[in-house]
Formats: sequence, structure tokens, C-alpha cells
Amino acid sequence: MTSSGPWGSGAPSFDLREIPFSYRGSWLDLSPVVGLDACSDTVHLVSHRNGFHAVLGLRPERSGSAVEPEWHAGATSLTWRHGDAATGATAATVEAAFDGPDAIRLRGDGLALRLVDAAGALTPFTGSYLFDDPVDGAAVLTSYETGRRYRVTSLAGRIEVIGAGALGVAERAVLLGGDGAAWEAVVQEIETAADPYASGRSFDEVVAGVAADFDDYLGAVAPWRDDTTPAAALACYVLWSATVAPDGFMTRESVLMSKHWMDKVWSWDHCFNALALASGLPEVALDQWLAPFDHQDGSGALPDSITHSEVLRNFVKPPVHGWALRRLRAGAGRLLTEAELVEVHDRLAAWSRFWLDHRRRPGHPLPYYQHGNDSGWDNATTFDRERVVEAPDLAALLAVQLDVLGDLAAEIGRPAEHWHRSRDELGEALLARLWTGAEFVAVGALDGRASGASSLLSLLPLVLGERLPAAVRTTLADRVARHLTPWGLATEPVDSPLYEADGYWRGPIWAPSTALVEDGLRSSGFVELADTVSERFRRLCEQSGFAENFDAGTGAGLRDRAYTWTASVYLTLAAAHVERDARSTDSGRTD
Repeated sequence: MTSSGPWGSGAPSFDLREIPFSYRGSWLDLSPVVGLDACSDTVHLVSHRNGFHAVLGLRPERSGSAVEPEWHAGATSLTWRHGDAATGATAATVEAAFDGPDAIRLRGDGLALRLVDAAGALTPFTGSYLFDDPVDGAAVLTSYETGRRYRVTSLAGRIEVIGAGALGVAERAVLLGGDGAAWEAVVQEIETAADPYASGRSFDEVVAGVAADFDDYLGAVAPWRDDTTPAAALACYVLWSATVAPDGFMTRESVLMSKHWMDKVWSWDHCFNALALASGLPEVALDQWLAPFDHQDGSGALPDSITHSEVLRNFVKPPVHGWALRRLRAGAGRLLTEAELVEVHDRLAAWSRFWLDHRRRPGHPLPYYQHGNDSGWDNATTFDRERVVEAPDLAALLAVQLDVLGDLAAEIGRPAEHWHRSRDELGEALLARLWTGAEFVAVGALDGRASGASSLLSLLPLVLGERLPAAVRTTLADRVARHLTPWGLATEPVDSPLYEADGYWRGPIWAPSTALVEDGLRSSGFVELADTVSERFRRLCEQSGFAENFDAGTGAGLRDRAYTWTASVYLTLAAAHVERDARSTDSGRTD
């Protein structure tokens, strides 16, 4: 199989193995990625309801035989193409487009398409069951894994159903256009029942409608894009296509981290997506920020993650929400209403109280993580010596959050002094207990043993900006330089004996750490270094896409290749770059 589509501005195209084809609001996608690091030679219809499940394999055929077409994926449609003048075969195609979030229109010209049950076997508790619907003659596949039904309706041409009613191990498939003539059909994800499909639009009109939807989104999120930000349109597509409608435990329209296997919302990832959407889609941005707070427990803790059918509470995530809220409000396309400010205050207050009341050892002023996963930097070298640690990034982020919370409380007429007092006490303890005079260290909450300080995590107190002494800020900025590679900030210096090229948080470049350090450098007065960090990360994304993380030495994308917080950080850095460039140009003009 081959898949084409260059990076660039304008209407984006892309490699289907890297980015799934989907639509804003849909829980479906079309992709060859069918599991954790598992990529098939066949495009599959994948559903993210009740988990990550490949439901149908979509296999083009020609004259009764399987073929290996090229894939051409874009924001509006996906095309399988086989044959051309060079091979002596007439070009034949199958095309797919989303007709709303729950329906995929298909049409073929010269190619048939076999929709194959991906499960293969039907047991009393797994697999899919295929039958002909007596109501309208549609073929319906029921899936144990997703708990949904997949209805295939012919709109034109021939349809054949193979294995209707079959049990156990059997071929279950729907063949569209098997006679070689042109055909058209639609696949819908439905619940128990739905009215027969009726669109009223041609395939081309469906494609035009998707183009208009995406253009509106692109214009709202990245109106500033220009030739210096060539990946902006694709970054917007990654966000747009990874967005799901409210369903299950997702109580708001939410941007998943990916529509590959990382199909969740983790309780810090969402903050970076909110920032990218704040200017053009402020209501959507606020929903992103609030999404995990809908599952806040009685202690004030946020879940580790949420997805369609599960809420995990085995870990938490760092209190980055105050930092994000300040930036969201600064960049939002409108002011938050009084009711919104009150809701945000109450949620943020409970979350802050969790750290102050439930995550401090008696007599200790600093909060602690119970595991690296609580920090979001799961396996960073900071946690090699001790897992349960009072960490400098945690103290700094919570101090920022308390500062934001105190200001917000005063703004809405709530008591504020105790938040600011806790902020000051936390800042003083950070310097007194975790600053060695040369570096910040984490210490064991039980035994006080100091961790190593080689991880970029130890530099996150930069987010405090001018609240840190000037000498401390300068030392931290100097240490940032050790992490800087031609591609950006390695989470562990490449010359460290602990560095691992594909070691998750033990070396690779990540978007959130880049965003936090870049912002900290800028607020601490190290503007030139912040500009360098921004420029290198943007160039990295423009070359290697929006992977979960990147090899710090080569810039190659690693792990999940369609990660929304990476796209969001690219967008926020790119927007700020364009704004700074415009200010610089304006200041240089003479009238």
C-alpha cells in the first residue's frame, strides 16, 4: 500500500498511517491503525465507543480479486486509487466522505469494496453478527466490542451480503459493486434502531459541506496563518478530526488526545488544547478546560483520564490548570461571564484544596506526587530514586495556580487572602527545601532523599517567572541550554547517561514541556532563548508532524503520530510568533 499527501498550508492532505481520516464530532475514523503500534495493510472503520475497536476492514477489489491501491487522504475525502496510464490499467477509485458524525458515504467507479467483519469470529460475548434488515434491506453488523450497530445501505449499484446469520468462525462481509459497475452506499453507526438513511445530498455535495465545515474551523482557529506557519492547517485538522460529540462519560464536546490508541482526555493534556482554541472558539476552549472537572470527586481530585466508557482514578495529573486558565483568559476571543467565572473558581478551588489537604505530609509545607504518573512525566529520571516525592514542578505549578485562584476570588468578590498566603508559603518552601543553590531537586516525602536533577522537569519552576529570585532564574535558563538540541528541548540531556532516544520522558521532545518552559523563559526575561525554543519546536512539527513525542537527536516522530496537544502547542507557538513578527514589523515602520 502507498499513502500520499504532503505537509503544507491550505486544505491539508496527509499520510493515512500517521493521521486518521475523521470528522468533528464523530466517534469513528478510517485508518489502517488498528491497535497499539499496530498498522494493517487495510483501511478499517474504527470506533472509539467502549474503547478502540476496528469494526470493518475496507478491501477494494477489481474483477473479483483484491488489489493494493494508493490511499489519498485529505480533510474532506479519502480515496483509494488503482491503475493509471503508466500501468496500462484504467484508473479506478473508491471514495469516502463523512456525512455528519455517524455516517460515512462511499462510492466506487471501477473498484468494488468488500466490507469485512474485523473480528472474524462470533462468540457469545465477542465479535459481530451480520443480518439483513427486513425493514429496508440494509445489511446490519452488530458489534459486542462497541455495543453499536453498523448499517450498510446501498444508494446505487449492486450490494451482496455474505454470511448473514452465520455464527462462530465464518466470513461476514458486504460486497459493494461486485459486478464492476459504479455504485454508492453509506455506512452508519447506530444504536438499537434508526430511521432508514435519507441524506438528500449527492456525494459531491457531502464533500463540499465537509470542506465548508473545516474551512470555518480553520478560519476561526488559525486566521493568522501565513507562509511562516506551513503546518497550521494540518494542525487544525488534527484537532478538528479528533473532536468527539458528548457521549458516555464525555459530557462536553471534547478533543481526544488522538483517534489512534491514545483516545482519551488526560487531566492535563486538555489544557493545551484549550489554549489553541481560546481565541477563535472560546466556548469550545472553556469546555476543554472544564471537561475533567465534570468528574471531580469529593476530595477535589480530578481523574487521571476520561474516555467514552471509563473514568480512571488510579493517578492524578499536575495542577497546570491555573497556569492554563490565565493564558486562556488572556487569549480568549471574549470575556468569560460572571457565571462562568464562578464555576471556574469553585472547580479550581476544590482542585487546589486537594493538593493542600490530601497531598502534604503532616508538618510538611510541600505537596507530593505518589508516582511519576501524577506529574504527567511518567518515567522521568526524577523518579528513579524515589517515587513518592515532593517535586519542584509540583510546588511551582501549584503556586501559580494559587496566585491565579486568589486573583479570581478577588475579582468575583470571594475571600482571596488565604490563597495568596498559601501561594507565598509554597514559594518560600520551594526555595528553602528544594533549591540546593545550583539546582532544584525532588526529595522523598518519607525519607527526604534528593533525586537526580538532570530531567527537564527540574526546570519547570521557571513558570513562576519574576516570583523567583533573579539569580535562580538565570541559573535555570543556563540549564535549559543543556537540554536544547537542533529540534528542541530534550526531556533528558542527550549527553546524560540516563538518556534514551525512545525513552518516553527520558529523552524525547514533548509538546507540553516545551510550552511550559518556553512560557517560563519568556516571563522570566529570557526572550531570545524562548524564541529559539519556539522556533525549533515549530520547525520540528513542520518536518515530522504531530507525534506524541520526538527523537531529540533526529527529530523523528515517536509513538502515536496524531497527537492533539502537539498540534495545539504548535498552533499556540505559531500564533504568538506571527503576532510578535507583526509587532516588530509595525514598530519598524516610519511614516
